[in-house]
Amino acid sequence: MQPRPRPHRTGLVHGWAALALAGSLFLAAGPAQAEDGPGSSGGAAVAIAAETAVRDGTTRLTLTLSKPVEARTFVMERPDRAVIDLPEVNFQLGQETGQATGRKREGLIASFRYGLFAPGRSRIVVDLAGPALVEGIETTTTREGAVLLSIPFRKTDRDSFRKAAVAGDPSPATASKAPPAQEAADTRPLIVIDAGHGGTDPGAIAATGVFEKDIVFGFAQSFAERLEATGRYRLVMTRDRDVFVPLAERVRIAREAKADLFVSIHADSISAAPQVKGATIYTGSEKATDSESAKLAERENRADAAAGTESGEGPADVADILQELTLRETRGFSSGFANRLMGQLSPVMEMSTKPHREAGFKVLRSPDVPSVLIELGYLSSKSDLEKLQSEEWRARVTGSMAKAVDLFFSGRATLSRPVAPPPRKSAAIAPVSP
Repeated sequence: MQPRPRPHRTGLVHGWAALALAGSLFLAAGPAQAEDGPGSSGGAAVAIAAETAVRDGTTRLTLTLSKPVEARTFVMERPDRAVIDLPEVNFQLGQETGQATGRKREGLIASFRYGLFAPGRSRIVVDLAGPALVEGIETTTTREGAVLLSIPFRKTDRDSFRKAAVAGDPSPATASKAPPAQEAADTRPLIVIDAGHGGTDPGAIAATGVFEKDIVFGFAQSFAERLEATGRYRLVMTRDRDVFVPLAERVRIAREAKADLFVSIHADSISAAPQVKGATIYTGSEKATDSESAKLAERENRADAAAGTESGEGPADVADILQELTLRETRGFSSGFANRLMGQLSPVMEMSTKPHREAGFKVLRSPDVPSVLIELGYLSSKSDLEKLQSEEWRARVTGSMAKAVDLFFSGRATLSRPVAPPPRKSAAIAPVSP
């Protein structure tokens, strides 16, 4: 007797709810898309349910969609992953799906996560429990008009998997484009604000299901608005929505914009130590201040792998004495800004036991842009999480950070460069290389 399938369902309740599926798709899609009806070509497809099931040695991941989409897959090693690339999809699966309880192993699927990978492109990254290949993607339409996209995984040997992984992503890379230059020059300092993680990379996840990527994005937006309101600075955000941006791309955005300061916003989590709390400011260094900082940098540097892409090329290695002096000077400015941040933040928020540390974060490797990374607090700390979600706390902290920026640039009168002012959102919506 064949074993019965062991479904692990998330999203909508199956069974009687199937009778109301078309209506659910109508509501999830919104008025404009609902007018087209399920299966139409207008607007992004809506995903309202996900299901994993095992039968006859095959593990299936099935999405319930509002209309058909074209999907393609490839696999990656170290760690073993399968990547499913889709046109832009509006995921309405809820926090209990994918990035949260999707971590529960089901057959060959150890976990999966999803999100916007680049403008017009969504991605599902499946962490595999062992080497496995996609046998063929199947699309069917239910009587209610919903589309079921089924991705079957079957176990394979290591050599076959490695060959498939070497073949890699079959799609050509899309080169990122810098914002178009404008005629008018603007000599105000340009600040790049980097909201960590995004899209298929959720970052840390609180016990309540809150994602780091959402908390830091909201904070980054508030910080940018606070600085923009002064009229003294030009602002660029590495992402202006819930989209994945590779680590090297974040550095490239800052360097190509000739930024005068790069500020990366993050939040940490240590589930085994919920008593740990407070903010920490990091600057770049080949040698970490301590083992904790080294481990944190290692986790953050795995962001590209979490999103199903390989790490891009970072800044070139220091090749001569001039570059080495430039890097040394830049790190001096980075430390100077970190010290000003500590001075302004200490009175308004709790800092960690070592508020300024150094580590080898990839986003802090620009040799010519002063850069800092701020861990605002710990999602694993109840008190920190409450503050991170408080608008009053956010306003107080971003106000103090803006004062630190003012102090930093008041002592660097010759820092500004006469460059064209790019729109604040333009860098974030440029095409991202896979």
